[in-house]
Amino acid sequence: MKKSLFAVAALLAMSAAMAQSTDTLKKIKDSGTITLGVRESSGALAYTLGDGKYVGFHTQMAEKVAADLQKQLGLSKLEVKFQPVTSQNRIPLMQNGTVDLECGSTTNNAARQKDVSFAVTTYVEEVRIAVKANSGITSIAQLAGKNVATTTGTTSVQTLRKHERAAGVDFKEVFGKDHADSFLLLESGRADAFVMDGQILAGNISKAKNPADYKIVGEVLSVEPIACMVRKDDPAFKKAVDDSIKAQIKDGSLAKLYDKWFMQPIPPSNTKVGLPMSDATKAAWANPNDKPMEDYAKK
Repeated sequence: MKKSLFAVAALLAMSAAMAQSTDTLKKIKDSGTITLGVRESSGALAYTLGDGKYVGFHTQMAEKVAADLQKQLGLSKLEVKFQPVTSQNRIPLMQNGTVDLECGSTTNNAARQKDVSFAVTTYVEEVRIAVKANSGITSIAQLAGKNVATTTGTTSVQTLRKHERAAGVDFKEVFGKDHADSFLLLESGRADAFVMDGQILAGNISKAKNPADYKIVGEVLSVEPIACMVRKDDPAFKKAVDDSIKAQIKDGSLAKLYDKWFMQPIPPSNTKVGLPMSDATKAAWANPNDKPMEDYAKK
């Protein structure tokens, strides 16, 4: 009997610990800190300037979310910590509590929704192909026999392989550890093409030594909703994040951020990415939702 009581007590303690682990608002209030998962080379969405400074459209949006959470929790001070994440470790670091909110370049899809939750969509991405301008490559069919770079832990090459126009196109995958590394594979000639989100391609091209040496070509491979990640089964925190983002949409501040990071010269090279807001992103803002990319693929 005692053993079963101990077992029940252990189970209750474990359940309480798990419940506490998904109460992110309490975690933030008790610690007086929030840890943002940030990216180092995700184009204008999120990148680093070095020396621990992280910037970009999603990074600055996340900082505003943190300020709104501070007000909601009645904290006189909230320390914002930055934790760089990669495509490979972003979900594990969210699950184990290292990161409280990840606003980078993560696609909301059905598979990831089994492990994490997503805030409302804040950017709708088109996956494209970047090549050297003198390569002669203009379509998926011309990737046959070529080396195609992508970033470890991303969905882009799987998306390419599933594309109807890629049937029978045999190419070799080469992997970069992050987006900057993948672009370097293209830059150095170790890859003939880099398949990734269009704005990440555009952002890396804008920072290249000679941006005119590269171009984005070919068919749109997929349309993907990009959103901030939060821990699963924490509806109160997700609502707080969603409310902040919706308020930023409503008061026009998110549109100003978009203009700042995509249409104006940005550091460190003071060049423009030059990507006007797409109709798909405008539609996502007009009707905020957390639908996965599979819903976008439905005809």
